[in-house]
Amino acid sequence: MLLASAAVVWEWLNEHGRWRPYGPAVSHHIEAVARAGPRGGGGGGGSVVLGQADSRLAPYIIDLHSMHQFRQDTGTIRPVRRSYYDPSSAPGKGVVWEWENDSGSWTPYDMDVGITIQRAYEKQRPWVDLSAIGFCYVIDFATMGQINRQTQRKRRVRRRLDMIYPLVSGALPKSQSWPAGPGVAASPPAPACTCPQCLLVMSVKAAVAAGGPPAPPPRKAAPPPVAPKPAPGAAAPDGAARGSLKAPASQASRRQAASAPALSSAGSAASPPGAGDGKASRPSLGTLNRSHLQRLAIAQSRVLIASGVPTVPVKNLTGSSPVNPALAGITGILMSAAGLPVCLTRPPKLVLHPPPVSKSEIQAIPGISHTCRKTSKKQAKKGKTPEEVLKKYLQKVRHPPDEDCTICMERLSAPSGYKGPQPAVKPDLVGKLAKCGHIFHLHCLVAMYNNGNKDGSLQCPTCKTIYGVKTGTQPPGKMEYHIIPHALPGHSDCKTIRIIYNIPPGVQGPEHPNPGKSFTARGFPRHCYLPDSEKGRKVLKLLLVAWDRRLIFAIGTSSTTGESDTVIWNEIHHKTEFGSNLTGHGYPDVNYLDNVLAELAAQGITEESLGQEKD
Repeated sequence: MLLASAAVVWEWLNEHGRWRPYGPAVSHHIEAVARAGPRGGGGGGGSVVLGQADSRLAPYIIDLHSMHQFRQDTGTIRPVRRSYYDPSSAPGKGVVWEWENDSGSWTPYDMDVGITIQRAYEKQRPWVDLSAIGFCYVIDFATMGQINRQTQRKRRVRRRLDMIYPLVSGALPKSQSWPAGPGVAASPPAPACTCPQCLLVMSVKAAVAAGGPPAPPPRKAAPPPVAPKPAPGAAAPDGAARGSLKAPASQASRRQAASAPALSSAGSAASPPGAGDGKASRPSLGTLNRSHLQRLAIAQSRVLIASGVPTVPVKNLTGSSPVNPALAGITGILMSAAGLPVCLTRPPKLVLHPPPVSKSEIQAIPGISHTCRKTSKKQAKKGKTPEEVLKKYLQKVRHPPDEDCTICMERLSAPSGYKGPQPAVKPDLVGKLAKCGHIFHLHCLVAMYNNGNKDGSLQCPTCKTIYGVKTGTQPPGKMEYHIIPHALPGHSDCKTIRIIYNIPPGVQGPEHPNPGKSFTARGFPRHCYLPDSEKGRKVLKLLLVAWDRRLIFAIGTSSTTGESDTVIWNEIHHKTEFGSNLTGHGYPDVNYLDNVLAELAAQGITEESLGQEKD
């Protein structure tokens, strides 16, 4: 046991393996239920409904026995933990450090990072380098900005004051456990929660102990209990004294809790009150058979529907018949409350990058010279005039057919309906494209060419057939490519080609949507992956042609974030997940190579293009 005081922060594990803190109000709520113990009534005896503290977290419930967070509408399960920090650090003072994300909203730093930033801020340092804790960022307090040491990208940061996290004094357990135990200064027992979810859990437990069916939940719930008051000292201003709290030992700035006890340990919530022999009275599986569990699940779904929480169909934990419309997360809570073993399924993990690779393991790609390509702002060669360019691809039509020009939507037998700047072509002339045979007003084709990239190529607006060599408006950047000694899912028989694109932000040129205006470049360097197979190398060679023709990226509006004047993908899909396919941009994907070859062909890049380009 360690005699000290600490600020308690409850945290959850995200898909990237990072522990993210709950806010102070939510941590106070979880801590109050944990201190109340299994017989305190708060949260239904070990279940914490987060929506009572923050309405944005209404779908979430924490089961303190298994130390997991359940999302009721999706069944997603995540570990949670209870961490202890120095009460004189940021969480003990109510200080929150946040960074501005791409959508313009503010995201709090992980607790360790926030504490490090606050410590440097209090020492009046001009900046703090976060590389010591594993992040390649520098925080500049003069400008209140975060600078990426690799890309030099800057973001705004801010410091704000919030409620301080719960404070505990006295003996702190070395391991994480629930209930909090006599060593922690417990607050007075909270009144029993009367929300429908907690009432249902308590009724299930009471029914199991009595050996009878569960009582149906009431139609109307009483008002929720008053939010728990902050621990002593919570109202103290930043830097003020905190009553009788003792200062912790200097070397114990933070003590991390260990794993939670197993569900089947003695003294679980399934033990009836008054059992003094220390042995849990564990009901058998026959106490809650399949039909019993199904009735419980249906009753729970009715409660959730009444409270506005959406439901989804799931499968029985012990069979294949449907339990409609029960929820996987709450079913686990019910079975845990009944003392039954629960097999929880965790969500798959996003794997964006391969394991670390040393320089000696990186290999050049056979048959492809160099390992890097750069592009500049230079434009492709242009024809002398638009009319001269079109003359190469068109045949004159003396007697136009009785149909519409698909550009101006006027009859081909009538003059062009184009109303913009008038090109030096008679509006009644008509031409036919040589390859595809589609017919247009010459006036309209010249206007379309002048509004495009003006690179000497033309693309039929009807069938997208390309005439000449199509180029794009990709801003300057660098493309690296090499082989790494790891296999992609679905391609275990070969290594992997890794492509790294890097485009810095800059100023738009005359070929871009807003010449002279700056553009952003989010998410660079971007890592992409191909199997090192015969077809994978073929795709890479064609991607190199697309890169040289400036067709892989463009400047426009992001369909993901809505940001304008930013670098976006240009209709040639890439795989950016190495070891998973959670976003649809990873492997396995048996059709990807064929699909990307078709997308390249739509840009005019085929095997014939390889002979036109230098390797």
